[in-house]
Amino acid sequence: MFKTISKLVNAFGPSGCEKQVAGVITNMIEDRVDEIRSDAMGNLIAVKRGSGKKIMLAAHMDEIGLIVTTIDEKGFLRFGTVGGVSPLISLGQRVVFENGLTGVVWYEESIENMKDAKPDKMYIDIGARSEEHAKELVGIGDMAVFAGQPVGQNGVVISKALDDRVGCAVLAELARRCPETDHEIYYVFTTQEEVGLRGARTAAYSIMPHLALAIDVTRTGDTPKSKHGAVALGKGPAIKVKDNSVIAHPKIREKLVNCARENSIPYQLEVLEKGGTDAGSIHITAGGIPSGGVSIPTRFIHSTAEMVDLKDVENAVKLLEAFIKR
Repeated sequence: MFKTISKLVNAFGPSGCEKQVAGVITNMIEDRVDEIRSDAMGNLIAVKRGSGKKIMLAAHMDEIGLIVTTIDEKGFLRFGTVGGVSPLISLGQRVVFENGLTGVVWYEESIENMKDAKPDKMYIDIGARSEEHAKELVGIGDMAVFAGQPVGQNGVVISKALDDRVGCAVLAELARRCPETDHEIYYVFTTQEEVGLRGARTAAYSIMPHLALAIDVTRTGDTPKSKHGAVALGKGPAIKVKDNSVIAHPKIREKLVNCARENSIPYQLEVLEKGGTDAGSIHITAGGIPSGGVSIPTRFIHSTAEMVDLKDVENAVKLLEAFIKR
């Protein structure tokens, strides 16, 4: 799984620019599904045909990033954020544009308190000599993502963009295993989740599934002096009960719990106080779609060094396989 995750996190894919990620996924699974297509929103939809219920499994391809808003006379780039980017976490980080150009995020020298380091008081330095030079390299509206190669050690993966490339890795691996089921499975790799759960809504409307699951990351409560939270790294995938975007359908939650117990798969229950997943837009689409979620416990979400346990990732694949076979 580390190799699969590495390929996915290394692909460039901020919200609205997920084409490169979709290409990587297509290469991974196209020979294991009956149909694969993209829609107007850029969602990648892979179908394994069946005569039973239509089950939609969704994981989002996009990652957080920065977008160039202006270029000053010295060639420094002012920027806005794409998704939930923390200014303090961004400071001193390298970012990479789609053309391979690297920049450094820094702050105005007049700032005395780092709490005042807001995006409008920060800039990206690409080493340009002038405004004209910078404009030869980047343009207004160009996006950048945070840099950082994935690391595997002690059974965990540390990387940027595990939110939600690890969910994409889970779905890709599930598709490659090609579990036998009478149901029709839609592996949906969605766009623009980080900016409003957008791609999943249109995909769900076109598919009209009988039920759906969102596969995403969730925060843990197992680090020093962390906020209260029942989910911990290495104790199994989390079955969603509730987040800010959805209350999981009780029958789906119950089915996931039963699948875990019957197959001796470790699991946790997730009540997420902040944040949401694609299930939030899926469950209120087209008259309502029973929806739930399977989440990968992840430390340091929306940072350049998110962390997941490979056992949780593998057990998420096993849980989903049991679910679609049931």
